[in-house]
Amino acid sequence: MVAKGYAQQYGIDYNEVFAPVARWDTIRSILSVAACKNWNVYQLDVKSAFIHGELIETVYIEQPAGYQREGDDKVYKLKKALYGLKQAPRAWYSKIEAYICQENFDKCPHEHTLFVKHIEGKALIVSLYVDDLIYTGNCEELFEEFKSSMKKNFDMTDMGKMRYFLEVEVTQNEKGIFIHQQKYAREILSKFGMEDCNFVCNPIVPGNKLMKNEGGKYVDATNFKQIIGSLMYLLATRPDLGYSVCLIARFMGKTN
Repeated sequence: MVAKGYAQQYGIDYNEVFAPVARWDTIRSILSVAACKNWNVYQLDVKSAFIHGELIETVYIEQPAGYQREGDDKVYKLKKALYGLKQAPRAWYSKIEAYICQENFDKCPHEHTLFVKHIEGKALIVSLYVDDLIYTGNCEELFEEFKSSMKKNFDMTDMGKMRYFLEVEVTQNEKGIFIHQQKYAREILSKFGMEDCNFVCNPIVPGNKLMKNEGGKYVDATNFKQIIGSLMYLLATRPDLGYSVCLIARFMGKTN
């Protein structure tokens, strides 16, 4: 069952809706620390995460279409969040944050999705991205305690070693930790019909200058913006493309 969040009114049905997510700087930092110390990075996935969130607002919903009883005009009062509610992400984050802090983790004051536990030289680092958690450290015992505790309180899936996270592929072996987006890059080419294009070594033609052509033919701005947005996310593992992608992002309409 999904709520019709578009029918909610600000100040009546919800107030705060924002839920922090881990920045890619944080994810890369965790992977860097793990690689330097020869730690393994593991991943957990929370099933139906938003329905674990507890509401602080009073929210009523109508009976779902097709399930109304004839002559019955009653409504449901929600105790927990549903997918579709504007405050569902915030409610879920409040729930998981309170639980992790209860387990004696320290929350980073500069990154609200990063939690660290230290016990007599043992360390456990946890990062949260909505319903995905990655964790690493130097103690397998802490890992098992953390996983067991999480599974008792939430419906979890143990993903094992971190392999695929937010469209980024992760390889962990004896040589270190490597990240790439080969699958995502191929999906971009397929989505925009560029599988058969010629490849080049440089991300942009040297010496090529872009400028607006006021008398030029309009391009499909929506399609162009989708391409730029897709390439922007590719910068997570390909910062060398940053200049060229940001340059073409300046030309969202007419180019020469």
